[in-house]
Amino acid sequence: MTMSVPEGGSGSRGKEEESEDESEILEESPCGRWQKRKEQVSQGNVPGIETASLAMDTEEGVEVVWNEVQFSDKKVFKTLEDRIKEMFDNLMQVDHPNIVKFHKYWLDTKESRARAWKRWCTQILSALNYLHSCDPPIIHGNLTCDNIFIQHNGLIKIGSVWHRLFVSVFPDAVHGKVRHHRDDLRNIHFFAPEYGLAEDDYAIDIFSFGICALEMAVLEIQANGDAMVSKEAIAHAGDSLEDPLMREFTQSCVRLEAKKRPTAHDLLFHRVLFEVHSLKLLAAHCFINNQYLFPENCVEEKTKSFDPNGIMAEIKHADRPGVQLKYSHVSPLELDKFLEDVKNGIYPLMNFASHRPHPVPRALSLSQEHMETVKTPTPEPQEMETRKVVQMHCNLESNEEGTRSHLSLFLKMDDKLHRQLSCDVLPTDSPKDLANELVHYAFISEEDCEKLTGFLEEALGKHWGRTSDSPGTTTVLAH
Repeated sequence: MTMSVPEGGSGSRGKEEESEDESEILEESPCGRWQKRKEQVSQGNVPGIETASLAMDTEEGVEVVWNEVQFSDKKVFKTLEDRIKEMFDNLMQVDHPNIVKFHKYWLDTKESRARAWKRWCTQILSALNYLHSCDPPIIHGNLTCDNIFIQHNGLIKIGSVWHRLFVSVFPDAVHGKVRHHRDDLRNIHFFAPEYGLAEDDYAIDIFSFGICALEMAVLEIQANGDAMVSKEAIAHAGDSLEDPLMREFTQSCVRLEAKKRPTAHDLLFHRVLFEVHSLKLLAAHCFINNQYLFPENCVEEKTKSFDPNGIMAEIKHADRPGVQLKYSHVSPLELDKFLEDVKNGIYPLMNFASHRPHPVPRALSLSQEHMETVKTPTPEPQEMETRKVVQMHCNLESNEEGTRSHLSLFLKMDDKLHRQLSCDVLPTDSPKDLANELVHYAFISEEDCEKLTGFLEEALGKHWGRTSDSPGTTTVLAH
């Protein structure tokens, strides 16, 4: 049993750079604010401190020290738990500019680590599912823990996507020896048995992901000395997982027969990854996708106006007491953090997404034989917007004299991208010219020009008609 305690800023460490291994994020706090790194900190043999590591405070953007206190006897801890918590609560009240700040403490349970593991797996699978559903499919082929990066806000990013694709399409253009992670003995266990023996398939990425997920769950798979990780070590690490769903999840990914491995899309629906209720996740994505329709601090202001004892939802049963959910049961800070995580891509919406291929630039899909016959057009065609506008919303606010107005135009594209544009307009400005200008600068497609012209004509007509009487604001929404 471990109690984790982040405190104070670490200050200058006397070195300008740190190695990639030291900056690797090993763990994060249950609230997601603090992220423990691999680099150890010397505390001068402080009694009771098992380990002290550098960590990042993602809200303040500063380094802190992550202390861990081990309690070997669970029964003894239970008898002292209230006194220990009271001591830490008192320490959190200490606030002086010349004393290291004690930020927070928590009991490090298996549940908190499992939540972080689920979020990481979901994001990696979301990226793989996107690559594999491209037309033609993109196979990463080089996925290891070395090219999975965790940003300060908890967002996962996969690197080296271009590596195998570039080498496959342009083998003669690469000078010198191309280094694969597979050439490194310490990474060879990430690669499927069929790697390099058959045509690339999604299954080799799933095998690599399975090893990554296993390493993230057990923190490290013991290697055979300083050399490669054996099959026995992988099997032992899988068997050591106490959660049967996690064990089933990882073992399905590393099956020796490629055809028996699930797809990334299938894994996203595995029971072990359902951390957030689907309805809550769908509601959060709907809110984020239409956030431009709401005031800036609407969540904070709205939660303040609610009566804490007010009933938000209720389930009634005829044969037993019903269940009531009150506004006091929802923490505004946790809700705000959850919405921020959704916005940053930490909780991708996969359960409701339509399964359609993503177009890939034609050059990436050509075989080596076709590459020799294709010539680059001269000059290069001007880049134009091809996405369609699915929703338009504008706001017009006139100045005090009513001689000009400020136009704010909000566009939602068919790939859910939000685009916000603004400019000053005069009564003499033509909606047609404004729309053509947006096409010229590739803000909208040429096919949407006529639709946007009609929308602006209606909005400007209403606005100038009103401001002829008195200056004001006009809002127009169109689908």
